[in-house]
Amino acid sequence: MTELYQSQRAMRRMRKAAMDRGVVAILDVGSSKIACLVLRFDGPDRFNGGDGVGSLAGQSSFRVIGAATTRSRGVRFGEIDTMAETERAIRTAVQAAQKMAKLRVDHVIACMSGATPRSYGLNGEIDLAESVVTENDVARVLASCDAPDFGQDREVLHAQPVNFALDHRSGMGDPRGQIGNRLACDMHVLTADATVLQNLLYCIKRCDLELAGLASSAYVSGISSLVEDEQELGAACIDLGGGTTGVSIFIKKHMIFADTVRLGGDHITADISKGLQVPLAQAERIKTFSGGAVATGMDDRDMIEIAGDSGDYERDRRQVSRAELIGIMRPRIEEILEDVRARLDAAGFEHLPSQQIVLTGGGCQIPGLDGLASRILGQQVRLGRPLRVQGLPQAATGSAFSSAVGLCLFAAHPQDEWWDFEMPMERYPARSLRRAVRWFRDNW
Repeated sequence: MTELYQSQRAMRRMRKAAMDRGVVAILDVGSSKIACLVLRFDGPDRFNGGDGVGSLAGQSSFRVIGAATTRSRGVRFGEIDTMAETERAIRTAVQAAQKMAKLRVDHVIACMSGATPRSYGLNGEIDLAESVVTENDVARVLASCDAPDFGQDREVLHAQPVNFALDHRSGMGDPRGQIGNRLACDMHVLTADATVLQNLLYCIKRCDLELAGLASSAYVSGISSLVEDEQELGAACIDLGGGTTGVSIFIKKHMIFADTVRLGGDHITADISKGLQVPLAQAERIKTFSGGAVATGMDDRDMIEIAGDSGDYERDRRQVSRAELIGIMRPRIEEILEDVRARLDAAGFEHLPSQQIVLTGGGCQIPGLDGLASRILGQQVRLGRPLRVQGLPQAATGSAFSSAVGLCLFAAHPQDEWWDFEMPMERYPARSLRRAVRWFRDNW
């Protein structure tokens, strides 16, 4: 636990140093695309670690000066499958963004959607030495949260305090400076597969870059796609990516649950490729321009030309109806949404005061998906787009870039996490997070 605490603090210091120099890169490693944004920080408030990300709309302490995307290679289910191909794709995206920004970046903050995340809710409480809550008391109550044995192959990705209670008053976001006798805390811990994180770290190092931060794609997508009221009252963000679908639940402006469904838009494309017997590239084009989730009476007469280059004239000049295409796509879309519904039910989403569901990611652009999702997931479903960020190119403002934009907000205004507080050495618990130190110890 000591090594984890110190290495995460070192990560935060590296991020602060990069921001003090004024430039840091954002790297979204996805299954369908790899996006890189170069951020320039200006103004007196370059690094603010205590305000969280609750009210970022309208703030402009940074601007995007370089942006590039490339087709992802060597990534399956949000995890690196072929190291050399992924390294080449990351280098391509980073070099293009650096060329646009006309400067070199050394530090990147990355996010990924795989690694089978798991959420844990921890709690702890202490008696206050003095009547006024100090930052040292917050550090002590966080250290008192006793974590379960995550397993030797799991690493802690996020550890955020989500609620404080002082005596009989609960629901506090920040108890510092208030008067009481007993302080309690609820903390959300998100763990991920250690091997997947090690592969990502090694791949970034092979690209001659330093990792200054790491985040879950489901978390940063929720940051950028949920409006302030949704984060406060309770909402779920469903990020339909290429290889995975991320699920995150927010309340009181904090994430309280995250999970991943290992199905995404690439599986819909593969179904079209098999059903229509066309190459994957052509199936992706057909899905993008003619796909849908709900068939209507007109779709039987709406014919789609399938132009091939196999040399067989009859086969290369086929036509299929849009209703047939939707019949191929809909079962897979329903399977993804039903798996998401199972994750939300397991998390107790129906007990939240507001049950808003926001669909984002590249896969949510399929026509009719929101109507189908409202029947499977619940009535309050809307399509979400990321917040507008200063300097972001128009081509990167769509829902497919929710993770990249959320990572910008995560970099500029990180929420308080467990390692942001000066933990007294005598307060380290014997068991908490002991298993989570190996990856950080080996790499920092």
